[in-house]
Amino acid sequence: MEKHLIAVDLDGTLLTDNKTISLRNRAALAKARELGHQVVIATGRPYRASGQYYKELFLDTPIVNFNGAFVHHPKDRQFEPSHQPLDNKTAKTIIETCEAFNVKNMMVEVMDDFYLRHLNRGFAEAFTIGSSPVDYGKLEKLLHHDPTSILVHPEEGQEDELTRLLGQAHAEVTEQRNWGAPWNVIEITKGGVSKASGLQKVASHLGIPRERIIAFGDENNDLEMIDYVGTGVAMSNAIDELKAIANEITYSNEEDGIARFLEERLSFTTNTSKLAR
Repeated sequence: MEKHLIAVDLDGTLLTDNKTISLRNRAALAKARELGHQVVIATGRPYRASGQYYKELFLDTPIVNFNGAFVHHPKDRQFEPSHQPLDNKTAKTIIETCEAFNVKNMMVEVMDDFYLRHLNRGFAEAFTIGSSPVDYGKLEKLLHHDPTSILVHPEEGQEDELTRLLGQAHAEVTEQRNWGAPWNVIEITKGGVSKASGLQKVASHLGIPRERIIAFGDENNDLEMIDYVGTGVAMSNAIDELKAIANEITYSNEEDGIARFLEERLSFTTNTSKLAR
């Protein structure tokens, strides 16, 4: 069988609802690699919040972080990283608009460093994975570098109006994605950046054509990736918009959907006995 590139989103896809990788999914990805296929993580998370899963899977491929805004290889210094941040001036304009809305909180990320508008435990703990911000306060004054992404946590009921306003003002230079409950966060990155663009760089590095890429996802930040690859697979728990463009639909993240699909498509049986010891 020809070598495939298998791209996996994390939250709602590879990870269970309690943020772990099931034994069956872990074993299936290990088996796929044993058969000569490549596995890559493509996530909206920064590396600080995804590196633990990269290590758990014993990967040796590049990783796509921040929905494609940062692509690097944790184990190969010869791989040329790709960082596509927002323009600092645009970022500050976005921050000022959000300040005028008195949003609950904002996080500005510069690679694996981050800055918070308010040192709020709920917001911080949900997205910082125990890390501390470089600083917090008036972000337009603290921000001296082009940011990788901006996360905005609006007040309840502000989401649609703020999303529309930011889209109208910055549609040509930014990408906006809305996260679901419980946080209803608006994520903003540089225009043209997506998991698809990040995955394209990885596939080129590995010498695997588009038609032999299998990708799994569940949310709107997976839309471009699922549409781009040869076989786009939506989880059964995915949003309807993603299911509509996917080539296939598999079981949910709670039902080993990735493992079940790969076992059938790549014709192997998963053995979890070794991993369970």
